[in-house]
Amino acid sequence: MTIQYTSFAYTESYCQAVDAVARERKYLGSTEGFPLDASFSYAKAIIENNLAQYFAIDNNQVVGWCDIIPKSYEGLRHVGVLGMGILPEYRGKGLGTLLLQKTIEHARNINHLEKIELDVFESNSSAIALYQKFGFEVEGKRENGRKLDGAYDTILLMRKFI
Repeated sequence: MTIQYTSFAYTESYCQAVDAVARERKYLGSTEGFPLDASFSYAKAIIENNLAQYFAIDNNQVVGWCDIIPKSYEGLRHVGVLGMGILPEYRGKGLGTLLLQKTIEHARNINHLEKIELDVFESNSSAIALYQKFGFEVEGKRENGRKLDGAYDTILLMRKFI
């Protein structure tokens, strides 16, 4: 298992990993992945701008990812938005910690971001614990911000100054 900076070579595998996590219908805002062409466009923007995105790789396949993408509007570019996911069979093995360490370091030292924001479902206690371990704090919440399959979930807004 390795943690590697993003690469076009892993875009298809990344696309599949995002789709697999999204289809669990628990952890991501989307309930399905993105088209491959959109994933290549996303990868192109990340690579061209040397943005913070790292993959956990096992057997030449993406099994987890973490990225921190700066906001695009003037006055907000010091803030990055964190997204991450890990395939079910790889959870609880420390990959989230490794991915967050590398990605935050890149966002701070290379992209010169000052603040990281993320949204997480309140029901995702494992992710919340990981973020808190890294010093993220709840900044706000959207009560019943998600309604999926007839069930509501509150969205926590978390942040960390780096």
